[in-house]
Amino acid sequence: MPITTAASRLGTAAFNETRPVELRASWTADEAKTIIQAIYRQVLGNDYLMQSERLTGLESLLMNGQLTVRDFVRAVAKSELYKTKFLYPHFQTRVIELNFKHLLGRAPYDESEVIEHLDRYQNEGFEADIDSYIDSEEYTTYFGEAVVPYYRDLVTTGVGQRTVGFTRMFRLYRGYANSDRAQLGGPDSRLATDLARNSASHITAPSGSGEGWAYQPSKQGTAPSRSFGRSSQGATSRLYRIEVAGINLPRYPKVRRSNKEFIVPYEQLTSTLQQINKLGGRVASVTLAQ
Repeated sequence: MPITTAASRLGTAAFNETRPVELRASWTADEAKTIIQAIYRQVLGNDYLMQSERLTGLESLLMNGQLTVRDFVRAVAKSELYKTKFLYPHFQTRVIELNFKHLLGRAPYDESEVIEHLDRYQNEGFEADIDSYIDSEEYTTYFGEAVVPYYRDLVTTGVGQRTVGFTRMFRLYRGYANSDRAQLGGPDSRLATDLARNSASHITAPSGSGEGWAYQPSKQGTAPSRSFGRSSQGATSRLYRIEVAGINLPRYPKVRRSNKEFIVPYEQLTSTLQQINKLGGRVASVTLAQ
């Protein structure tokens, strides 16, 4: 059930239209494959998974009925694959935010939750901390042995939801097609300041879902500038908006970065993206401008 009537504008409509994925009794091989794909998508933060990265041994155990969905989720979260993508490159507070998102389907509600997991990680290790999420009463209540974790604070799930969870989730969720390793915020925590202040997070629409800029302002406070591409003769009337962050402008030293927006016709999309790449820019979104 939608938690807001603005789901399409906020980029969460896909979650309103689908039900949680569950491996029911008397499942088929095709259903098990669907479960495996759903777990990879959720636990690996929608990151692209190469064939060589697949955990084929674990997949076989689930396909043979030797692992439950919960067992498979646990194994993926403890795997070297998960550590390489989300533990080693990130600050620990960011790792905890991602663990909450991937395993419990929500953002941390308050600073005490982060501190609890920080202490456990430092005293007992990463795998013990992963167990604490998956063995929790909260996980059991919402997902049990057979349901793949999902972003429950983007939909109405019932008792236990907190309003602050909905607003904070948007600092972690950046769109249905976005990957947790492709976000412009990099390895930094998204919620540390809000949690320390015990304040609600503001909602920033995910990439491509709303008007204006779909990512956080730069740390230097650089205001976005706007550049309009001029349509060439014979070009189509349809224009596209390209939001770019971290572009190196020739007039600035390399350490300076600028946020920029290009509006170009379809015919100039490829050449503009190539130019952005040469300048070291990172494309935040490509949306229809007209």
